[in-house]
Amino acid sequence: MASSSSSPCSVSTYTAICLIHLSFIISNFTHVRGIDYLIRLPSSGDSRNTPRSNSDFYVEDYGAKGDGSHDDTKAFKNVWKVACSFSSQSRKVIHVRNTYLVRPINFGGPCRSKLILRISGTIVAPESPDAWDGLDPHKWLYFHNVNHLTINGRGTINGMGWEWWAQSCKINKTNPCRHAPTALTFHKCKNLNVRNFWIVNSQQMHLAFTNSVRIAASHLKVTAPASSPNTDGIHISSSSRVHVKNSIIKTGDDCISIVGNSSRIQIKNISCGPGHGVSIGSLGKSNSLVKVHDVSVNGAFLSNTNNGARIKTWQGGTGFAANIEFRNLWMENVSNPIIIDQYYCDSPIPCQNQSLAVKVSNISFTNIRGTSATEEAMIFACSDASPCEGLYLEDIILVSSRGTSTRSFCWEAEGSASGSVYPPPCFSCDETFIKQRFSLNSVLHSI
Repeated sequence: MASSSSSPCSVSTYTAICLIHLSFIISNFTHVRGIDYLIRLPSSGDSRNTPRSNSDFYVEDYGAKGDGSHDDTKAFKNVWKVACSFSSQSRKVIHVRNTYLVRPINFGGPCRSKLILRISGTIVAPESPDAWDGLDPHKWLYFHNVNHLTINGRGTINGMGWEWWAQSCKINKTNPCRHAPTALTFHKCKNLNVRNFWIVNSQQMHLAFTNSVRIAASHLKVTAPASSPNTDGIHISSSSRVHVKNSIIKTGDDCISIVGNSSRIQIKNISCGPGHGVSIGSLGKSNSLVKVHDVSVNGAFLSNTNNGARIKTWQGGTGFAANIEFRNLWMENVSNPIIIDQYYCDSPIPCQNQSLAVKVSNISFTNIRGTSATEEAMIFACSDASPCEGLYLEDIILVSSRGTSTRSFCWEAEGSASGSVYPPPCFSCDETFIKQRFSLNSVLHSI
């Protein structure tokens, strides 16, 4: 049932004077410094003067012009084929030092040695969507079945997405909705290390890990205009043991989205905004089965985002989202700072009510502070058929960025709270969750 901020599970809140004082501290901290300064991305580098060895491969040696206008796709295919087939105990390094125009390309494995793709220059996509005629529109730089791959180098991957955005049905409602490429995709890969480069203006999603395991992604900068449609920063689907940390993401959609059958995901020290926040989901679209569990988001600064910490599911889905924690988050002028939405419907046609739902349980929000751009700072809109269970709030202070009051909203949400929580929670009481939370923390902290 629906309820507002008062309930039997409410806890005492700060006085108005304390809230004003806290709001002042938060506002000054985030406006003056934000958190970007804490995430130090490496400065630009250049490997042109690095001595060559038998482990080095240069795309120019395979026909690349490196001037940003000639098509260098064939050279990239050839250098990958040779390096991937070279059997060696030492790592092989493919050097990308200049500016290269590269059309849609597949980098396939398995390879016979461990590879490093060192991007110290820039890889640019064709500007026109016509370059994808007859090809898979989901892909641009597509890596699959590769083990022990490292991509680094402080360079840039530029999706040149403006024409794709202009054709999007979200920009022009008269256009048909069509797929657009993900700039950089890793599918069925293992033991990836992706770090120290910039991905900018992707056609749609920027970086995707699908059906992959043991991934480390760090010191990335992912940017696109706030108005660019569906440009998720980092998308994790049906993958496990993924660690994303120390990265800056500013896009037109979710900074990070976690979907499919993903588990043991750790997100740490992220700057997000503009964008749509850090999202579990969307889950359960088209009556699909999903299992997302053991996810930790620990340390993030969100600024001027459409959502903060979010779980979103479609009606009619099955499966579960469970054992998820959001911890140590700072919010600045964020709409819906904390939200569980089990009635998500990203469709031009209204979604029908359905009785099936993805089960949401054992979700904790701890030490989350800052300012809300919306009156409802916490929303728990759970399923009629399968209410949320085991929700937990601790040390939450979300004051209005407009100087007004904030409140929480609950529908079929069971949970508990401790410490100072503002706005006051509205849960139906769940006395068993305190015991459940200890097992949740032990799992998440072992990731």
